[in-house]
Amino acid sequence: MPPAAIALVVAAAFCHAGWNLAAKRAGDGGPALLWLSTAISSVLYAPALFFVRPSFTWAALGVILCSSVVHLGYFLLLQRGYKVGDLSVVYPLARGTGPLLSVGVAVLVLGERPGWLALAGGLTVVVGILIVSGGPGTGDKARRRKGLAYGLVVGVFIAGYTVFDAHAVGPLAIAPLFFDWGNNLCRLVFLSPYAARNPGKVRAVWHRYRKEVFVIAALSPLAYILVLFAYTMAPVSLVAPARELSIVVGSVFGWLLLREPNPLRRLLGAAVVLGGVVALAAG
Repeated sequence: MPPAAIALVVAAAFCHAGWNLAAKRAGDGGPALLWLSTAISSVLYAPALFFVRPSFTWAALGVILCSSVVHLGYFLLLQRGYKVGDLSVVYPLARGTGPLLSVGVAVLVLGERPGWLALAGGLTVVVGILIVSGGPGTGDKARRRKGLAYGLVVGVFIAGYTVFDAHAVGPLAIAPLFFDWGNNLCRLVFLSPYAARNPGKVRAVWHRYRKEVFVIAALSPLAYILVLFAYTMAPVSLVAPARELSIVVGSVFGWLLLREPNPLRRLLGAAVVLGGVVALAAG
């Protein structure tokens, strides 16, 4: 991958792990948390539209609308997964399943042909993620099973929007900033009926998780905008696995900030992920 794409992916990894940590801490926020963070991010990133050329074609608007539906399902399922499962199970499994499916679709459907070293690097990233998510966890088997189930389903959504969005900012040439902002705006519209029917829930989440709302609103769009720019520089089959460097950051966050168990296993998995990212860069 080009050095610029690698730099974007590394920056996105820190942003992504940061907002997921906030989402885990506000695990019972549900749709209200998503509505609040989406509303704030839509306002926060609106000034950036002055620096891009918006795409108001029917094709672009249709792609943004479809993508927003997939992203909405992803966010809601991820939030539910964090409520019933552990961050150390849901996050690695979701992030590992996503790139594995994304690379498969990119090769089989989009016709991308990455080199063997790059493919080996992508596989190594997935193996490292499985190491991070393996082990006894908290000892609560029911909670672990729920976390595994949500992690797998969220991973399918990740794979879907990864390939879809890469096509939007690649062949369709939709500006990444405009694409992500339009995506946020559509989700805000979809969630507004819920917010109107549940003002008490929205107020409660705002008062309890105000800091987490702002962290998610700022970092979630930024993380994905950086990835969208990376898609314009490198193929999906390389960017999708490389962005899972966030597992390394997330593992450290889970160990140091959430005091989750098995730090040695997490660090081992993180080292394997790093090796995979190096192979991706070399390939």
